[in-house]
Amino acid sequence: MSRLSSALVWFRNDLRTTDNEALFRACRHQDKVIALYCFDPRQFSSTEFDFPKTGAYRLQFLLESLEDLQKQLTELNIPLLIRHEYPENVIPQLADELEIDVVYLQSEITSEEKRVEKELQKALSSTIALRKIHGAFLYHPEDIPFTPSGIPDIYTSFRKSVEKKARVRDPFSRPQPQDKINIQSDTLPGFDSFNVHDPSKDCRSAFPFQGGTSAAMGRMQRYFWEDHHLRRYKETRNGMVGSSYSSKFSPWLANGSISPRQIYWEVQKYEQQVVSNSSTYWLIFELIWRDYFRYVAMKYGNAIFWKGGIRNQPPAMRANDTVFEKWRLGKTGEPFVDANMRELFYSGWMSNRGRQNVASYLVKDLKQDWRRGASWFESQLLDYDPCSNWGNWMYVAGVGNDPRENRYFNVRKQAQRYDPDGEFVRLWLKEEVGV
Repeated sequence: MSRLSSALVWFRNDLRTTDNEALFRACRHQDKVIALYCFDPRQFSSTEFDFPKTGAYRLQFLLESLEDLQKQLTELNIPLLIRHEYPENVIPQLADELEIDVVYLQSEITSEEKRVEKELQKALSSTIALRKIHGAFLYHPEDIPFTPSGIPDIYTSFRKSVEKKARVRDPFSRPQPQDKINIQSDTLPGFDSFNVHDPSKDCRSAFPFQGGTSAAMGRMQRYFWEDHHLRRYKETRNGMVGSSYSSKFSPWLANGSISPRQIYWEVQKYEQQVVSNSSTYWLIFELIWRDYFRYVAMKYGNAIFWKGGIRNQPPAMRANDTVFEKWRLGKTGEPFVDANMRELFYSGWMSNRGRQNVASYLVKDLKQDWRRGASWFESQLLDYDPCSNWGNWMYVAGVGNDPRENRYFNVRKQAQRYDPDGEFVRLWLKEEVGV
């Protein structure tokens, strides 16, 4: 009797069972499938600017997402192993112990993650295959009309070309349940396993949602089909208060609890059954922006983290720790900036409009290092994704893909336009404004 073939699926930022090509192919081609998630110690160290790399709010969201993933995998009879170790060390050990034939994983874009992939490849036995999947894109790299080096430096050129010449692939279906195996899932850790405080939910937050695919799909169901906010998305997306003004998909997209293709095809369904308008298109427009930043990172590599960005032209800066700390803690004295920074500090969330304004204020008004601001966002954001975070910061700092020279946000005019009644400022700065 021949030995059953076995696969190890290393989950990274793809914490879902539907439209997960790595999991789908493992279940299709191997007899036994075991899942793994590693809490890589490097992700719980410090950034270059000495901020915690993974802050409390994102950790909480991650733990909630893993809890939901474990439930999904249990329904498929696939155990989820949990390790607090370097993946390139623990995966070869597990592969030997469990007699693994193939390791599947979602390939990432930026240098830290790519370095781990290379080390893993070197450490694996030559008898064990490593299968890398591109699962985080809307438009698959094999389908776009560009080589990595030929990615346009202007978003509009990229968008028009992929919309015309590429197609979004259909999502992969959820695998069928596997035969049960004699391996138990591990218990998920709590906050006491990390050097991070357990955060409390702030009732003022515009993101009061939990992590995990179940919450993501529930959000899409309500936002699209029950409340029909999608049909007004373009008009409301720059809102500041509450949970309905924008889709809020980005945290689930960042850790892969939902895929951009799932959202895309649900929008197509909505357009066919309800309405197709500028708002339904605009959500796709934003998903393409997310894709674009991934391709920019693929093209330029570590340049997205350099002071001069991909243009290699550092902006004028004057380092001042006191000035930066006031910005970081929301104590600059500029109400619109401070309110947004407090929201980030107390919830891990900030609106897109807020992000553009506080970034512009730090770089253009305060003349501080944009990389330090990006690093603070990396620490705090629920939806931190290296490509989107550093790509957007480069854009605002004038060292990225913005075709306009010297883009500047006048925060007071922006406050008058997007918070005309001061509702958002009062919500987060009620002591300062005397409410």
